[in-house]
Amino acid sequence: MPSASRKPHTKKNAVQSNSALQLLPAAEAALARILPMSQPADAELHRFFRAHPDLGKQDRQSIAETVFGILRRRIGFEFHTGAATPRRLLLAYLNRVQGMSLRQLEPLIGKDDAQWAAGLKARHETDAPLYVKAELPEWLTTMLLQDMAGDEILALGRALQQPAPLDLRVNALTADRDKVMQQLAIEGLKVQPTPYSPLGIRIDGNPALGRNALFTSGRIEIQDEGSQLLAYLVAPKRREMVVDFCAGAGGKTLALGALMQSQGRLYAFDVSESRLNKMKPRLARSGLSNVHPQLLVNENDIKVKRLASKIDCVLVDAPCSGFGTLRRNPDLKWRQTESGIAELAAKQSRILAAAAALVKPGGRVVYATCSFVRAENQDVVAAFLAAHPQFTLLPANQALAQTRIPLDTGDFLQLYPHRHGCDGFFAAVLERAS
Repeated sequence: MPSASRKPHTKKNAVQSNSALQLLPAAEAALARILPMSQPADAELHRFFRAHPDLGKQDRQSIAETVFGILRRRIGFEFHTGAATPRRLLLAYLNRVQGMSLRQLEPLIGKDDAQWAAGLKARHETDAPLYVKAELPEWLTTMLLQDMAGDEILALGRALQQPAPLDLRVNALTADRDKVMQQLAIEGLKVQPTPYSPLGIRIDGNPALGRNALFTSGRIEIQDEGSQLLAYLVAPKRREMVVDFCAGAGGKTLALGALMQSQGRLYAFDVSESRLNKMKPRLARSGLSNVHPQLLVNENDIKVKRLASKIDCVLVDAPCSGFGTLRRNPDLKWRQTESGIAELAAKQSRILAAAAALVKPGGRVVYATCSFVRAENQDVVAAFLAAHPQFTLLPANQALAQTRIPLDTGDFLQLYPHRHGCDGFFAAVLERAS
């Protein structure tokens, strides 16, 4: 990682530097709260801001960008500089990424940290292991090397270090993508159509849209393009019976309902009442009338068994490591473990088997994760097909071609941020014999 200390010291940089210096104590306190990694970083940061109401909107944004910037580069900072405490991680970030000089930093740090920081300039980032260059856990890098070359892993890792863009999905029931893009452009936003999803819009930056009329009226929803494409693999038709087996807060449920033109019957299953509650306002905005949320005890709930062999299409967006979302959730690099992957794979296999039992002859189940780890993806699918000979794999490129989406990643849908510009997603289309 090249040093950022050679950036031209423009007036804008000076203002940013002064702001960062003023917020240094608050940023250090926020980082100290997050680094144990016992809870999701965004949730801990939210709690920190609630405990510090004196911080203004811009202050909160600056602290959040700093904290997540450090988490994206923490492996390299610790390897190259020995930074481990919140204070030293902050100093390394401000010096190497924000381009702040040690002279600017010295008044706010103690003698020991000042002596340590003085050595930053002398340290040269010599050749480092691949996992350090890619900013990925060593065990995860070893897993990826089974399927990817080192250069590819490095490209993936560097893409995951960048903040994710904001993707929107246009509600086809109530809006037209071109007209929505025109309105957003009038409002001063830089927008472009997503390259693959026919309903996707990508926005530069991270503008607040919670009070935007397009959002409050349900004409747009925030949804990554990769997530949008899963609905096209399911390809539900009007008047069919469809299940979103792990519906969560309902992003994919709403996409499926819109493709169904709000006809037929769409069940939204989840084991978390709080997640289903988050779906309620989104569902109300959407205008959909065919969605039926159902709280499950587990994947073998009686509500599931009553629908055995009756469903046309099932989407299983299974609980997973979430590594495909590292641009948004860099803390997952420390909150997931190698042993945890094996536990997840066992859980994913159980959920897939339970969901597939719903599919009637001639129907399909789409198994998906927001991960690029083989153990959660291809291995789970291979084990399922071996145990369920009545199902066969429909190549994902064929399934997408049927919906006129020009994307070919082979038999499986495998999306990567460095190749496709969206979060990392995997999906397999499994069809039951007629």
